[in-house]
Amino acid sequence: MIRIAVSGHRGLPPETAALIDAAIRRALIQYVPHITGVSCLADGADQIFARAVLDLGGTLEAVIPAQQYRDGLPAETHQEYDALLSKATQIHRLDFTESTSESHMAASRLMLDHADELLAVWDGKPARGHGGTADVVAEAQGHGLNVRTIWPEGARRD
Repeated sequence: MIRIAVSGHRGLPPETAALIDAAIRRALIQYVPHITGVSCLADGADQIFARAVLDLGGTLEAVIPAQQYRDGLPAETHQEYDALLSKATQIHRLDFTESTSESHMAASRLMLDHADELLAVWDGKPARGHGGTADVVAEAQGHGLNVRTIWPEGARRD
């Protein structure tokens, strides 16, 4: 069983989300069905990854950065968040109340502690704020974790 954590961009345009979904599924297929995905279930890359893991027959673990985390996600992603969370075989809840960059980075560190590899859905650019994908990639590399980057040709961020 391989445990793969995910970190990636949020707010993806639909055409980019489709490209990323296909690329994630291609990356994961070699591990099916012996895969556990570890995700915070944020909109964008996290939810795309979590859905792919489940669709391919893997198991899902959720890491919830804060009590108010769901409230900070776009309202249109709450239904998918709830559906994915209900399918998680294990849920790690951090003690933070507010959903902040500090709680998000703490959640990423917890994910990395529980993973064999990081799948980074990342355009290679610096993080837009503390705890962004670039910071998670640097943290994973600092701990010697294998990092696989996915950013298909034609993908873009808002």
